[in-house]
Amino acid sequence: METAVFLIQCRDKRGIVAKVSEFIFRYNGNIIHSDQHTTDPENGQFFMRVEFCFDPEFVPCRHLEDEFAILAKSFNAQWQIHYTARRLRMGILFSKQDHCLVDILYQWKSGELMVDIPFIISNHDSLHDCVDQYKIPFHYLPVSSETKKNQERELLSIVKESTDFLVLARYMQVLTAEFINDYNKPIINIHHSFLPSFKGANPYRQAYERGVKVIGATAHYITGELDEGPIIEQTVDRVTHKENADAMMRKGKKLEQISLTNAIRAHSEFRVLRFENKTIVFN
Repeated sequence: METAVFLIQCRDKRGIVAKVSEFIFRYNGNIIHSDQHTTDPENGQFFMRVEFCFDPEFVPCRHLEDEFAILAKSFNAQWQIHYTARRLRMGILFSKQDHCLVDILYQWKSGELMVDIPFIISNHDSLHDCVDQYKIPFHYLPVSSETKKNQERELLSIVKESTDFLVLARYMQVLTAEFINDYNKPIINIHHSFLPSFKGANPYRQAYERGVKVIGATAHYITGELDEGPIIEQTVDRVTHKENADAMMRKGKKLEQISLTNAIRAHSEFRVLRFENKTIVFN
């Protein structure tokens, strides 16, 4: 048996759930999980995730996809199919701060993140030995304003064909729109604030100076606009007047870890659909 996930989005109309369920039944499949959401039952936008098992000897994957394409066309749906046994390849980029990287590697090693990691890239060489413990190839790609274009060209040559998505685990370089367009695959970033508040540099200092009572971290897909991409996960914690910017930063590091790994898990388990500048994240 093989397990697959359909992700579907289209204009809402009656009967979509019934047609998808009947399709899976027709090919001797069995639904494991199913979830759907509509922005408005009267011709709103409809989103669906359905996880099911089937026998590829009874219906080969290619035939299943070809037949579902015909069904999806009947209600003008965008759709994807993912096979859960085929793990996504996740490239990791980071700079000096290692708390997000260490948490990702721990959860990956313990089997809590079901991805493959073909390499880790940094513009600093200080954590090479740490990465070597996990037997993951490490690439050191230093960058400056003068070398950024060449560095991104080399970066693209490494990541383009060997990954399904990238994670910026406190990678303190802004990727250019040219790189984002050329890579043309999802890139997940962790931002150390509760977006849309306190964008850009030093968000904990900004939060302290504003006297906030709640701080947060935001994991989001990146776009050509800095800190504006669709949000996948946000985590918050309360702070008081007794905590300065450094104390907020210490507390915030844990929030960053939680938000980023939750976002990676949702993406790698095919639980995220993007719509405009938002996401639908199924449980």
